[in-house]
Amino acid sequence: MAAPPQLQALLLAVNTLLRKRRYHAVLAMLKGFRNGVVYGAKIRAPHALVMTFLFRSGSFRDKLRAILQATYTHSRNLAYFVFIYKGLCALQSQVQGATYQAHSFLAAFIGGLLVFRENNNVNSQINMYITSRVLSALCRLGVEKGYIPEPRWEPFPMVTAVMWGLVLWLFEYHRHTLQPSLQSSMTYLYDDSNVWHDISDFLIYNKSRPTK
Repeated sequence: MAAPPQLQALLLAVNTLLRKRRYHAVLAMLKGFRNGVVYGAKIRAPHALVMTFLFRSGSFRDKLRAILQATYTHSRNLAYFVFIYKGLCALQSQVQGATYQAHSFLAAFIGGLLVFRENNNVNSQINMYITSRVLSALCRLGVEKGYIPEPRWEPFPMVTAVMWGLVLWLFEYHRHTLQPSLQSSMTYLYDDSNVWHDISDFLIYNKSRPTK
C-alpha cells in the first residue's frame, strides 16, 4: 500500500534537508543525541536488570523503578554529553577555521564537567569503565610515540596479576574504598561462599531460605 501523497512529500522534504551540508553539524548533534539515548539504554538496561535482581532487596516494583531510573540516567547523560561535545567541537572549528587535537579534549572536558559531575552510581561506573581503557590506551600511545620503552615481554599477565592482587587486598582489608557494585559482586563470590548450613544453601541457593 502506497503512502499518502502528503506523507511522501514530507519524507522527500526531510531527506532533502538531511543531505544539505550546511546543516551537517547541527544534524550530527541531533543524531549523536539519539545515539546516546539508544546506546545508553542498550548498555544499562541489561546490566541494571541483572545486578538489581541479584543483589538488591525490596519489592518487585522497587526493583523495576531502580532499573528504569538507572537506564534513564545513563541514556540521558550519554545523550547530553554527545550533544554538547559535538556542538563545542563544531563551534571551535568554525571560530578558528580549522580543527585541532586540543578541540576534542576541551569539548569533552567541558561536557564531562557539565554532565558527569554528580557522584552517583551510574556516573561512577561510566567513569571507572573509561578510566581503565584510557590508562591502557595512554600506555600504548606512549610506546608508539617512544615515551615508554617497548616491553621485552608481554605485560598483560603481570598487569592482570597485580590488578587481581590489589583488588582482593582492598576487598579484604579496605572494602569501603571499592565501588558498591564491585563490593556486592565480591561479597557474593568470596564471603557468601564461606557460609552454608546444609545441601540447600551449599549447592542450590546462596543463602538458606527463611522457614515459614
